[in-house]
Amino acid sequence: MKDVIWLIKNLFKVTFKDKKKLFFTVGLPIIGILVSILIYGGSNTSTLHVGIVNHDHSMISSNTVKFIKGLDHVQVKEIKAADVEDKVSSGQLDCVVTFDKGYTQSIQNGHPDHVNIVSIKGATVTGFVKSYLNQYIDNINDLSLAGKGDQETFHRLYTDYQQAPFKMTTGTLNDTSKNNDMTYQAIGFLLMFMLIAAGNLSSMITQEKEGRTYFRLLSTPIDSKKYVLSNIITNLLIMIGQIIVTLIFMTKVFHIQLSMPVWEMFVTLILFALVAVGLSLAVIAFATSSAAGNAMLNLIVTPSCLLSGCFFPSGIMPETVQKIAHFLPQTWLLDTIDKLQQGQHFSQVYLNIFILLAFACAFFLIAVYKFGRNNNVNNFI
Repeated sequence: MKDVIWLIKNLFKVTFKDKKKLFFTVGLPIIGILVSILIYGGSNTSTLHVGIVNHDHSMISSNTVKFIKGLDHVQVKEIKAADVEDKVSSGQLDCVVTFDKGYTQSIQNGHPDHVNIVSIKGATVTGFVKSYLNQYIDNINDLSLAGKGDQETFHRLYTDYQQAPFKMTTGTLNDTSKNNDMTYQAIGFLLMFMLIAAGNLSSMITQEKEGRTYFRLLSTPIDSKKYVLSNIITNLLIMIGQIIVTLIFMTKVFHIQLSMPVWEMFVTLILFALVAVGLSLAVIAFATSSAAGNAMLNLIVTPSCLLSGCFFPSGIMPETVQKIAHFLPQTWLLDTIDKLQQGQHFSQVYLNIFILLAFACAFFLIAVYKFGRNNNVNNFI
């Protein structure tokens, strides 16, 4: 055990002797969080500037204007008809709603009309205003139909409608989708950085073979099993450090709500750390040189992260690509986090956990088999 501890200390010294490696190991996950905040951290709520031109000058049109003014995130300004084109084209107003003379009469007749909406920003603006305005006008029109053309009955129903004794209260629910999106994106970047870190440390095995350091170590009481075990433990410790730093910055520094217990996120990422170490060892086992090993890792890490949805949600990709992504461990890790954020208990995602463990075991078994049959490393394991 002393030999393994000595090797672990030595690997840490070699790994972090270069300050750049320390920055890339610790700093890149933080940069990934910042990128996810820039992508999803902006506010999706904006104020819609609406102009009103009221030619009808009736109680119903005035109440309709009051209704529009009462909408959330809508700023209303009454303007003159001559200013409509200038205000809209200059961008001072997103749209202008015009109530022509005869608006009230058309409602009383049961055929709402004489309302126009002008905008150069398209249906994204007009659709929002129309959806609320149509609902309000339809309610008034129903009163007219209920009055069956009798003006006195209509005015009585309309007055009762405006002075309804019941009240409606509203509450605000926290929108967790933005935090979930930021968490998903930040973890996606972290998975890529974990794979890169695992690959870099595992490639030291090949580098030390090329430098003959490995064979000099085997001339001591240290054997190949202790050497590989120390590499695995060091790899896991470094990735655990990455995970802890990422979770601390996400929750304590940037105050991103994970929508799940921190310990569940930590345990899930530890499982992926095992997968990352197993994958890196399996790749290095097939590499004939350190350059070949790094090239193989690059060819595997970036495309697999892309297909599995580490950079953007996999749901926007074609169905065929999504099916291919099911053969990648990153997909199952991200799917696990998504399910936990939706409120599922940790015990309910047991299938995902078993699949991640299966990936890890498969990669380790491949590495053991290949190292054991590699004559060039004198029975590495």
